[in-house]
Amino acid sequence: MTTTLPDETMLLDDTARLRAAAEFVREHDSAALLPLLLPGLGGPDLRALAGHCRFAHAGLLLFPPDADGLRAQLADCGLAPDTPSHPSVVVRERLARRHRRDPAELDVRILRPQVHGGAGERRAVEVFALTVPPHSGLEPIAAYERARRHEAHLAFEIDDADPLALRGLCAILVRHGARPDGGGYNPHEDGTVLYFTTPADPACGYRRLELYARGDHRAALAAHLDHPVSSARPPAETLLQQLTGAWTTQAFAVFARLGLPDAMDTRTAHSTEDLALLTGAHPRGLATLLRYLAMLGAVTPAPDQEEEGFRLTELGALLRADAPGSMRPLALMYGGPFYRSFGELDHAVRTGRPGFDHLFGENHFDHFARDPELAALFDRSMAASSRMFEPLPEHPVVTAAAGAAAPATVVDVAGGNGELLGRILTAHPRLRGVLLERPHAVEAARRLLDAAGCGGRCDYRAGDFADVPHGGDVYVLSRVLHDWDDDRCREILRHLARAMPAHADLLVVERLLPADGSPSLATAWDLHMLCNVGGRERRADHYARLFADAGLQLVGHSPLPLDAHVLHARRAAVPDPAARRG
Repeated sequence: MTTTLPDETMLLDDTARLRAAAEFVREHDSAALLPLLLPGLGGPDLRALAGHCRFAHAGLLLFPPDADGLRAQLADCGLAPDTPSHPSVVVRERLARRHRRDPAELDVRILRPQVHGGAGERRAVEVFALTVPPHSGLEPIAAYERARRHEAHLAFEIDDADPLALRGLCAILVRHGARPDGGGYNPHEDGTVLYFTTPADPACGYRRLELYARGDHRAALAAHLDHPVSSARPPAETLLQQLTGAWTTQAFAVFARLGLPDAMDTRTAHSTEDLALLTGAHPRGLATLLRYLAMLGAVTPAPDQEEEGFRLTELGALLRADAPGSMRPLALMYGGPFYRSFGELDHAVRTGRPGFDHLFGENHFDHFARDPELAALFDRSMAASSRMFEPLPEHPVVTAAAGAAAPATVVDVAGGNGELLGRILTAHPRLRGVLLERPHAVEAARRLLDAAGCGGRCDYRAGDFADVPHGGDVYVLSRVLHDWDDDRCREILRHLARAMPAHADLLVVERLLPADGSPSLATAWDLHMLCNVGGRERRADHYARLFADAGLQLVGHSPLPLDAHVLHARRAAVPDPAARRG
């Protein structure tokens, strides 16, 4: 009779789990797995997830006694025993938090032996290996983790790791019951991991789901970890990080103001001393700032340099002055006048009147108008969020106007520097445009549209809302109504309704407050509008009532990037008096 020692039993159990994981990976694909993980998932949300997320691997945590034991397990399961490994930062830190151990005690390695899917797709089993020698002090950790399978998960790799796409995919998962459950950035492989727990009792037996995006996506990771239902950090730690949000705003603003993003590179690291010379900053103060910015994902340290050095990340590059869609003006605005006015939030909440007016003695439109540099910065900061406009040229209303027999006209009311109108006219060469704005903004728009090659198809009107041009086919009102109270919104919309022919369409771009209270940028901007402008964000049904009061009818609304929406409205049908008499 053969006696099996306890550690040998555990080794056999680990091997069985590894073999089962390899078989699972061979047999499943994204379209079939996602509804098993998220019951009720289907339609456009399933297509969006399956179209962007490729089933990549099943993950599990093993506890071999040594490196030879791990190689033997891999070979027994038909996996390559010589698969290379590297340190697993994320799982090591999760284990350390869970078991209150020093991470240095936990040598967790990660390796991905390849497995082929049914159609030959290249997949893997992701193995986290914590070496647990027999009778070591780590055996209680192994027993606990084997029983609870905290690290067992199914992973989907995002083929297009665009930050906006990543945010949208996370939102779909949360909407269908997934709960954010930690994650991290692994500099050893330059990859970002976002973990979720799935609803109870999924049909496939796995309770955790991973999104994996190649590259440094620590901005998306920070939003993921700060999600209200996330259990990744203790409440006191979460609150402390949120209380220091003002430090983050100023760190990014100073980063931009010093011109550091323009002096740095995403490929080559620069020493702190060199950057201090380039920017005229104090070396020690600059090093302190850069270490904090590294934690925020704007820069990344270069560990191999003799001197402390940093290189720019893709996130930090958004603050370069010459970057497409540069967000530098936003950093300067939020770290400048709007930062100061947020110190008056107490006044705004107590009185309902803007903190900006209380601080500066006038509303922000008048204040900026008296300072040309500040006015130009404000206009550039509005243009910095122009990525929300990307889908608008393909809106059905716009494409229908572009395909009309006679050339159609798009009227952009309070169109800023012409960024949105330029995108529409560039996408549709048969359309003409009219831009209504303040005089200084008209000149900026003229320069931008001329540079885009569509200035010859655009007319410019300097004026106010009362001057809305008549006879257009499509009217656009982007990020205007949230600046005003309901009475002023009705007045603006009535000017539009009077100018619009019966066949014309109105597209209104705003952030919509979610009806179910789910997290949204609109909720943050609602507070911003209260404190700085005196306006507000609104729900879709609130806008529908404002439209109706102005003689317009909300046809529908659809999402845009950055939590924005485009609302489609038309003039309300006027009842036929004869029919009413009948």
